[in-house]
Amino acid sequence: MTNLLWPGDERAGEHLTDGALLRAMVAVESAWLGALAAAGLAPAECAGADLSNLVGDGDREALAAAAEGGGNPVIGLAELLRGRAAPTVAAWIHRGLTSQDVLDTALMLAVRGVADHLRDQLAQQISTLSALAAAHRATPMVARTLTQHAAPTTFGAKVAGWLDGVVDALERLDALVTPIQIGGAAGTRAATTELASLLKNAADPAGVSERLVAGAATALGLPARSPWHTTRTPVTAAGDAFVGCTDAWGRIASDVVTLARPEIGELGEPGGEHRGGSSSMPHKRNPVLSILIRRAAIAAPQLAATLHTAAALAHDERPDGAWHAEWDTLRTLARRTVVAASQCAELLSGLRVNSARMAENLGITDVYGEQRAIAELAGKPGSGTYFGAVDRLVDESLGRARRALDRR
Repeated sequence: MTNLLWPGDERAGEHLTDGALLRAMVAVESAWLGALAAAGLAPAECAGADLSNLVGDGDREALAAAAEGGGNPVIGLAELLRGRAAPTVAAWIHRGLTSQDVLDTALMLAVRGVADHLRDQLAQQISTLSALAAAHRATPMVARTLTQHAAPTTFGAKVAGWLDGVVDALERLDALVTPIQIGGAAGTRAATTELASLLKNAADPAGVSERLVAGAATALGLPARSPWHTTRTPVTAAGDAFVGCTDAWGRIASDVVTLARPEIGELGEPGGEHRGGSSSMPHKRNPVLSILIRRAAIAAPQLAATLHTAAALAHDERPDGAWHAEWDTLRTLARRTVVAASQCAELLSGLRVNSARMAENLGITDVYGEQRAIAELAGKPGSGTYFGAVDRLVDESLGRARRALDRR
């Protein structure tokens, strides 16, 4: 995908494109059909049916246009699959499912792929930041609070703060659960329970229905859980995890755009052909990676807020409009997070540190007033430095980062 109004969108690749989502929906239908056959509720031919070869990229536009008629693309997809499958298989396609089951589960498959990708990106960033913090643990610079020179610190301490935020983001992603959604028409799994009762005369038809869901979940590599048609925690949790990432990266980018100002000059972005250029001022080298990362950090929370609003308005047993508002919102948020991840990795890997300028700026202002007040209170002369517990704090951040990487 490309997007003229979201530069860098191509960095997200195939994540949550129409093609990827269509393939995921077909995978859900296939996994469910196989589970029905494995349980003896559908003909044996269904077990080996390959639904993926029934749909091609050329079907996307027709399915998208037809989706307006029923409000979602699954209705047209089920009809298409039944129309192209062998007669012995066609009648069993989508049996026991509802459109929300297929679309929610397909989105969870896509979210899982995004989360896996982001974990790899975050792990790379943690390694890069750890090396940067260790290398600059003693590089002096001025700390700024409320935009003004405050007290001495080190660049390693600043980077350790960045590192803590990235580790927080990884831990939130590690805790993310992307479950299968199988509830049937009203979230009661009535159709499959009825099939088990009528076709197998099962003593525990509800148990058969539960095992069906477990079988489909295993085939898709997703955890099983009870239906969540109007309990939208999996969606809001994904949104929150993505925003946790953009928050961490936005904080880094905000520091970089400030410290890269010519009058400060302590940091610089990696160069590149045409990177940071201006349409009218040839001398400019804008910190464009940081600018684009900040853009994502600014926009992401509102997208997550839409997901939470939809979750709060998901009434009855199936939502009317609230559910529909989630789909493209989640897609947009996920893709933008992947883009920002790539841009932040590039920023950190080529970040230029001007330690001489840091030392020069530290000397511009007398930032030892607090130290003198503490010394006067203690009745003794101040120590030789005023870096506090910087070494210990950097070590704590580095240790936490190592533990996060070791858990992978």
